[in-house]
Amino acid sequence: MTIKGIDVSSFQSEQYRTAGSDFVFIKVTEGTSFTNKKWVAQRKTARNAGLVTGFYHFGRPGSVSDQVDFFLSKIDLVAGDVLVLDWEDPGVSSAWKDSWLKEVRQRATGHKVILYCNRDFWLHRDKSAFAGDGLWIAQYNGRPGKPDIQHPWLFHQFTDRPIDTSMGNFQDKAALKQWSSSVVQLS
Repeated sequence: MTIKGIDVSSFQSEQYRTAGSDFVFIKVTEGTSFTNKKWVAQRKTARNAGLVTGFYHFGRPGSVSDQVDFFLSKIDLVAGDVLVLDWEDPGVSSAWKDSWLKEVRQRATGHKVILYCNRDFWLHRDKSAFAGDGLWIAQYNGRPGKPDIQHPWLFHQFTDRPIDTSMGNFQDKAALKQWSSSVVQLS
């Protein structure tokens, strides 16, 4: 069985619909200069609804460390928060992506750090198959929870209508909470 969730950014309301969702990923930053002005209120909406909550950074070309600093400086993390790199910019290399994931894992100990990207990036731009603690793959193939990749995945974003919606590859919400709160072992 899989669970369902959404992701929100500055394009969505501060008080978005949470019914039927088990988790939400909220865009916080992009590069070193953009911050979603709604993210704090969007986090409150998620937490009030009891959703497992994650936060993401949209990577842009430039210093990995500066972007990690910018992202982590915005968030007041609590146990179980998931951190995500949104890898969509063609100017961001696979090596840059790996460095960001590794640096966030080292600096935000105790938190899961995952990669979001579309199927094309995963199959044709990725050079390492490194996704931190898990892969969130985007492919709008009309088959929720069945992305066309061989690599193990945790989340499958299958539509953007009416909002970006994903399936989580977990038995239930309790299993997702247990995973997101488990201690991360760095390798």
